[in-house]
Amino acid sequence: MEDFSGKIAVVTGGGTGMGRALCQALAAANCHIALCDVADDAMQETKALCAAASDVRISTHLCDVSVEAEMLRFQEEVEGVHGEVIHLLFNNAGIGGGGGFVAGDRGEWEKTFAVCWYGVYYGCRAFLPMLLKSDAGHIVNTSSVNGFWASLGPSVPHTAYAAAKFAVKGFSEALINDLRLNAPHVQVSVVMPGHIGTSIAINSGLILGHTPPLDMSADEVLLVRERLMNQPGPMTEMMMNLSDDQLRELMHNRGIEFRDNAPMSATEAAAVILAGVRANQWRILVGEDAIRLDERVRANPWDVYDLDFSALTTINAG
Repeated sequence: MEDFSGKIAVVTGGGTGMGRALCQALAAANCHIALCDVADDAMQETKALCAAASDVRISTHLCDVSVEAEMLRFQEEVEGVHGEVIHLLFNNAGIGGGGGFVAGDRGEWEKTFAVCWYGVYYGCRAFLPMLLKSDAGHIVNTSSVNGFWASLGPSVPHTAYAAAKFAVKGFSEALINDLRLNAPHVQVSVVMPGHIGTSIAINSGLILGHTPPLDMSADEVLLVRERLMNQPGPMTEMMMNLSDDQLRELMHNRGIEFRDNAPMSATEAAAVILAGVRANQWRILVGEDAIRLDERVRANPWDVYDLDFSALTTINAG
């Protein structure tokens, strides 16, 4: 699919980050868009940005991708606005969280896994019939570098997000032959970003019901302090010397720094993804950090969870 003009694309998580950037790039390419998100104000900002660049048809839909009933309603709404055919499906929505399986909160773990995995699965289930009716279709599933390296380093458990992203990668790869046999006019790509400048670190907390860092109560600060102090490394000593207000500021700045100090912007990431779709690449690595990590993991997969490997790997997965 080298030309998106006149096509219809569905984008989950289109309110911010890579989802917004994908919508803007698609609109600039004269592609009609149906986007969903859990935040209506963010979606309206995306819609306004897209409308300023193009007069394509843009619809917004409130939807929690982790709930199948909401995804099915989203599909019905899309069909009502855009007709019974779509050409592009970007299963992009995702959150972070649920790091600890042994000692973490089960509800947070399952919500993170549900958004990052079931959001992709439900998206494909809901919209595949519309893709099948197209003359040419393409599914684009967002995994992560944590879909081939299940770690953020030796001091941070990272189980829910990594498990979900591995599932997305495996599912997408399995779809290659499934589609070739049963729907050869529909292609699939799996996207694996490294550190991309998005607000995922900030938005994830809101979706998981966390209090914004600057608004945390004394009891909430204590819980954060205890969690961080249980992680080995230099953070432990630092936690002992920070006041509550300093800890609030530290947690707030972490999300800002993740967004603002990334080696690649969301706009740049969207350009890489759409170039990969145009080239019909089934595997799209996004960012030099993702490319380097992929090379290291492939070169020596036996040692990728050793402390020495983690110490040499500096990456924030997207």
